[in-house]
Parts: sequence; structure tokens; C-alpha cells
Amino acid sequence: MTINLNEERDPRRYEHLNRTRLEDPQAVFRAASSRKRHPGAVYGNQNFIVAADHPARGANKVGDNALAMADRRDLLDRLQVALANPAVDGVLASPDILDDLLLLGALEGKLVFGSMNRGGLSGLINEIDDRFTGHTAQALEKLGADGGKMLTRIHYGDPATVATLEATAKAVDSLAERGMYAMVEPFISETVNGAIKNDLSADAVIKSVGIASALGASSAYTWMKLPVVDEMERVMASTTLPTVLLGGDPSGSPDEVFDTWEAALKLPGVQGLTVGRTLLYPEDGDVAAAVATAASLLNTSA
Repeated sequence: MTINLNEERDPRRYEHLNRTRLEDPQAVFRAASSRKRHPGAVYGNQNFIVAADHPARGANKVGDNALAMADRRDLLDRLQVALANPAVDGVLASPDILDDLLLLGALEGKLVFGSMNRGGLSGLINEIDDRFTGHTAQALEKLGADGGKMLTRIHYGDPATVATLEATAKAVDSLAERGMYAMVEPFISETVNGAIKNDLSADAVIKSVGIASALGASSAYTWMKLPVVDEMERVMASTTLPTVLLGGDPSGSPDEVFDTWEAALKLPGVQGLTVGRTLLYPEDGDVAAAVATAASLLNTSA
């Protein structure tokens, strides 16, 4: 991919997407049906999945930039740079972004995960009521996707948690019935000064894993998507489910972040990375270099 993120880019570079979406909506489904599929996940070959479902939840912030992810053209540029690295073998995206990437032909041979629940908007008064407003299992099957992801925040002080858990369980079932993976991203959450905060202590993450792993009638197709926290050995000892590590909104230095990932990626059961903002919006702006560094940490020896 020859996109140079440091140079001025043509503001009309994605105008063909505007035209196609208006005149030929079925092009999305043709692109999906003709796409070469990923050969499938194999234990010992860690997967590298780029996440891009944050804007659908109104979460455009990266670092101090509140609207970092708001420019769709810039985001598509960054995603194409990341996906052009052959070590990146998948994407996690909301329906609108996934459709754009299909039309751009950027998902050949890639794992595809759709984002299912985006109703818990960042900062919403009832944010924990995280309704399923994105992909359905049926829609993902039609697109030839490999699975769906659901954010599952468990807030002991908010009664909406029960509905979110039930909806997640139903989504797990619906995906499993179709032989598709359910990537469940659980957190123990609380309200602090009016905002939802996730508890990133090892004890809290372990508790969230136990709850989330049991959602649905079968865990046969369930994956965990977990934050990298202190005492990751204890966290990974709490599950036998395939687990991918999330990046979140980066707060430490790049070297510190990569060091924590490297250590966690060596643990049994860790199947790879599902990272978005940390790599798509690195401090130095060099997406290709950030992706290459993350790729160098993966075990692909199988």
C-alpha cells in the first residue's frame, strides 16, 4: 500500500465509494461473495486482527484528540496501510466500515469479524444498556464473515447489565448455530464521576471471564477478547477459550505497550492481537511501522 499519511491526500480519493453506494448497493454483497476467505485459525499461529468499530459507539477519541477517528477517509487510509501488511490477517469492524473495505477489495484472504452491539454509546446516560444495533449473525453469514464481536460490560450497580448479558448469550447461540466464532469482550465496569470505567485489575478481569465464558448454550465457538493487565498469567489460567488481546486507548509509551503485549503473547491460550487505535494512530504517525512492530511479536511457528 503506497498511501503516504504524511502528505496531503486527494479529498476525492474515495468518491467512487459514494457513487457505488448510491447506484449499485448490491456491489457490497458481490464483493463479499467473491472474496477469498482466510484458511482459518490454527493454534500456534497467532492471529493479528485490526479493530475499527469505535466510531459506531461514538468513541472517536485517541489520546488527547477527541475526533481522531472521525475522518472516514483518513481512517480508511490507515486501515488499508495496516491490512496491506501480510502479517495482518483480519479485521474487526462495524457494518459501514466493513462494507467500505469490501468495496475496496481490502479483505482478500482475511479473517472478518463484525461488530454486533454498538448501542451503548460512549457517555450515554444509559450506556450499559448496550443493545445490538450492528451486525447480526444472519448478516455476517451472508457476508462470509468468520464471526461477530460483542462488548459485554458487567455493571453490578446498573440493572441494564442483565439485558446485555441475555442479548450476548443469544448472539453467541446464533453465531454457534452457523459455525461462526463469538468474540466476547467482557469487563467489570462501574460508574465513576458520572462516567463508565472498566476495572482493569486481574481479579476483575478474571471474574468477567468466568461470567462471559458461560454465556450461551455452548461455548464451542466462543473466543475471549481481553485487556492486557498486570498478572496476565492468572488471567489466562482462568479460561481454556481462545483469547485475543485488545489494545484500548494507548496511555503508556509505545515501547511500554509493545513490551506488555510481547509478554502476554507468550502465554498459553493467547491466540493473537485484536488492536485498533494503538496501531492505527501511533504517536509518530507511522502506521506501517507500528503494525510491523506488533507483527514481530506474534508467534507463527505452527
